[in-house]
Amino acid sequence: MRKRFEQQSSLGLIPISEINIDLKSRDSVAKICLSLLEIFNNATYNEKVFNILEATLMKGKNNTGRNGMDLWQIFVFAQFRLALNLSYDRLHHMANNDRSIRTLLGVESSDFGMQRIEFQYQQILDNVGLLTDEMLHQINEVIVAFGHKEVFKKKEEAALLLKSDSYVVESNVHFPTDYNLLYDCCRKTLDFVQKFTLKYPQIQGWRKRKDWCRTLKNASRRVGQASSRGGANKEAQLKKETEDYIRKARLLMAKIDQEKRTFPLATTVDLSNLLELEHFLKLAKKHIDLLERRVLKGEIIPHSEKMFSVFETYTEWINKGKSNPNVELGKKMTITTDQYNLIVDYKIMEHQSDREVMIEIADKILAKYSVASWSFDKGYWNKDNKELLETAVNMVVMPKKGKCNKAESEQEHGKDFKKLRNKHSAIESNINELENRGLGRCPDRGYAHFKRYLALGVCAYNLHKIGAQILANRIKEAESRRLRQAA
Repeated sequence: MRKRFEQQSSLGLIPISEINIDLKSRDSVAKICLSLLEIFNNATYNEKVFNILEATLMKGKNNTGRNGMDLWQIFVFAQFRLALNLSYDRLHHMANNDRSIRTLLGVESSDFGMQRIEFQYQQILDNVGLLTDEMLHQINEVIVAFGHKEVFKKKEEAALLLKSDSYVVESNVHFPTDYNLLYDCCRKTLDFVQKFTLKYPQIQGWRKRKDWCRTLKNASRRVGQASSRGGANKEAQLKKETEDYIRKARLLMAKIDQEKRTFPLATTVDLSNLLELEHFLKLAKKHIDLLERRVLKGEIIPHSEKMFSVFETYTEWINKGKSNPNVELGKKMTITTDQYNLIVDYKIMEHQSDREVMIEIADKILAKYSVASWSFDKGYWNKDNKELLETAVNMVVMPKKGKCNKAESEQEHGKDFKKLRNKHSAIESNINELENRGLGRCPDRGYAHFKRYLALGVCAYNLHKIGAQILANRIKEAESRRLRQAA
């Protein structure tokens, strides 16, 4: 059973509204605390956030049973993790030792005699993991609306000045080659074999499991060394080491194929382990074939046949034409920011180019906001897309990719076009801040966790921007009061 938030003041807990935030602090904690506190104290937006959380986290559950972590605490933990780019270990430490965060969570006590409320590492990990990217997308819309109306004081009829750009969020993978991906597959098959041998000691024939692993790792390293070094005999040496590596890998695959039929399937866990074993066995055979074709037969492997991780299979090989880095492994994400530097929308791109997602993004944004201008870089250029967007937006800044005709050249040299094109570079600083707050490389594993991580990063970024503005407003108000008192 979960509740929104209940704080019993009779137990000596400090009320959330009495949190002490140092206005002179330049740390991100103060800004995040301010923005979360304002949302918590605002009845309208508080209700919206809790309704979204309840719709997902409490769907189909009875209001009975043992109390779980409050929805407010789950929300706060999730935002602090990405706003400060924390690991779960650091988040666990701060949840039990940072007074500001504990007060915002509603568990800090003013009475040292009362029993201290502490959070466990697994408790934080499991509860934050309940959030979904769809839910967080809705919460981000509430956060943006709160920032526009309550903090930046945007007039309802005022139109937005938007900027869109894309960048790569890297997944948690090593650089892929055929030989190291083959080793990953072999290692995982041996890991699942070990699960059976530990559970069922009667299984024979795997006493040298560690030796298999060591032998294949050494063979993989020799292939890598032969590939990277030079010399007159490089090709012959590479083929020799590759043949040896493939021969050993095939011996292991044959042994597993023969003996997996004898593994007991007494429980559903055994069946799950066997399916995982067969999955990595299949991938190992695939990479044996790729390595043989590329090195021994000299074939050029089509891009569609390649894998860039046997664990994070959603990973894409992305070359944006930059010199550093020339290749990135992950997913492209398009973000759209407004004149207040808030991210009003974002989209993870599935094997798509910038120009292919532009209309989809425009349909979603124009249904919610009035837009006065919208700027892009050359990667979004498409004649049909631009003409369609100009029917709904007064000023579309989309430099042509290639040589301009006379009319296009006149438009791109216009005063308004050049002014907005120069301002478009501000989105690069927004992207840089996202990367510094954890959205440069996702440490979480699995595509669902990858998408949730990106959604959390966008929400936390917006909360940080709103908190910075609230802090600036409060400093300005305090200075005004000081001047009035001095007068």
